[in-house]
Order: sequence, then structure tokens, then C-alpha cells
Amino acid sequence: MTENKNIFAYLALFSIYIIWGTTYLAIKIGVQELPPALFTGLRWLAAGPLLMGILLLRKYKLPNKQDWIHLGISGLLLIGGGNGLVVFAEQWVPSGLTALLITTVPFWIVGIEALLPNGKKINIFVALGLILGLAGTAMIFGGDFHKLFEPSYLRGVIGLMVAVASWSVGTIYSKYKKVSVHPLMGAAGQMIFAGVVITIFGLLIGESRHFHFTNSSLLAYLYLVIFGSLLGYGSYIYAIAHLPVSLVSTYAYVNPIIALFLGWLILNEPITIWIVAASAVILVGVTFVKKGSEQK
Repeated sequence: MTENKNIFAYLALFSIYIIWGTTYLAIKIGVQELPPALFTGLRWLAAGPLLMGILLLRKYKLPNKQDWIHLGISGLLLIGGGNGLVVFAEQWVPSGLTALLITTVPFWIVGIEALLPNGKKINIFVALGLILGLAGTAMIFGGDFHKLFEPSYLRGVIGLMVAVASWSVGTIYSKYKKVSVHPLMGAAGQMIFAGVVITIFGLLIGESRHFHFTNSSLLAYLYLVIFGSLLGYGSYIYAIAHLPVSLVSTYAYVNPIIALFLGWLILNEPITIWIVAASAVILVGVTFVKKGSEQK
């Protein structure tokens, strides 16, 4: 049974590598036409009840009162602070630069976990893997670094850094604060709780006046609900429940490669020898982190 869980966990991690690499493009398309809070909140408010309904049909039990407290906290950290601020930031920050800044997630996660009394300590393989991953991603998106110093991007960059910190804390909290329900039911609870809070916030600040779907924003919204939320986030919660956090966090290194490929496929952006080399460096970094996370 444990072996089957590990197989499903690795499949979940692989799906995160692929799916979340595509969401930067969908978010960018959607947030150009829809206000960020309602765009985010309604996405999760649609995905959460749908996932919970599916799980209830399969006889999974609902969260109890104590579970809802933990799911509410982790949901607000992961979805509200983490995802919500990424959507907010992409109003001004290019998706490539966003992907680059998100690669700092593993540093935060591994560092926070190492400070915990019973947390997994950093070994040489994990440290080397994180450094290689960051170096490889910097090779791909290094040309965007100068934008960090442009005032028009400052608000978005600050939002992204808070998003990274919030997502990292939420990941650690979710890892160590166990709930009594299946990880997917827990993910559904997080989606519902965060979706309600973010949607109410969007309504309170008057975003409903500017919320009107177009063909492109509707497609982006549906893609994020089905793939980014249901499949992607559900896989993430399942993976961190069954795999080392340092390993799961390597998705932040692989996602930019997927985003790069989409740029080449859809926007005809060139792929140079430097980009190919950077991709190889990132994958070597992932290998090191995996090896280090498996050591006792």
C-alpha cells in the first residue's frame, strides 16, 4: 500500500511540473481583462466544491471542526497569499520574471523546515541542488533582472516576494499540521475557505463593476479551474503529504522550463544553446535535491 502511495505521489509531482508551468500564461491572459481578487477567488470557489462533491460521491469523509481550522489557515497562506498575490503581481510583472522569482520557494521552504525542532536538516546534496536550480533559472531569465529596478514593477515584485513567503510557510504548515481527512479532501476544504474569503474581499473593494468575461479570459478561467486548481493544486497537496518537502519544492525549477517551451511553441520565442544548457543545469539540480531528500 505504501509503495502505491509513493507511485501516486510521484505521478502527482510530475503533474505539478507540467501543469503549473502552463498556468503563468493563463494567469497573464486572465488578469489583463479581469480584476485579480475576483479572478482568483471565483476560480477556487468553483474548483473547491466541485472537488469536494466528487470526493463525497466516492464516500470520503468531510473535515471536522479542528480540520477546518488548519485547512483555513493553510488555505489562506497557500491560495490567498501564495496564488492570490501572484495573480496580483502579474498585472505588472512579466510571466518570465514571475517564474524566476518563484524559484526562491525551495530556499524558503528548506530554510524554514531546517529551523524547526524536528525538521529535516539541509545536507550537501540538497544545498547543491538548490544552488544549481537557481543558477539554471537565472541563466534562462537573467535578462529580466534589470526590471526589478524599474518603479513600475516594484509593486508587483513586492507582491511576489510576499507570495513566495506565504506559500512557503503554508507548505510547511500543511506538512506538519495533519488533518484527519484524505489529502484531496483537505485540498478541497482549502480551496473553499480561501475562495470564499478572496471573493468577499474582491466584492468589498468593488471589483464586481469590472468583472466581465471575454472569450480569452473565460478560457483562461476555465483552464485554471480545471487544470491549475483541481488537478494541479490537488496533486500538490497529495505530493507534500507523501514526499519530502524539499523534493516537492523542485517544481519551482521545472515550471519555468515549461513556460519557456510554451513561449517557443505559441509565441515563436527562440530557444538558444544557453537556454538548453540552463535547462540541463536545472534538471541536474532537481536530481541532487531528490537524492538529498531521500537520505536519512
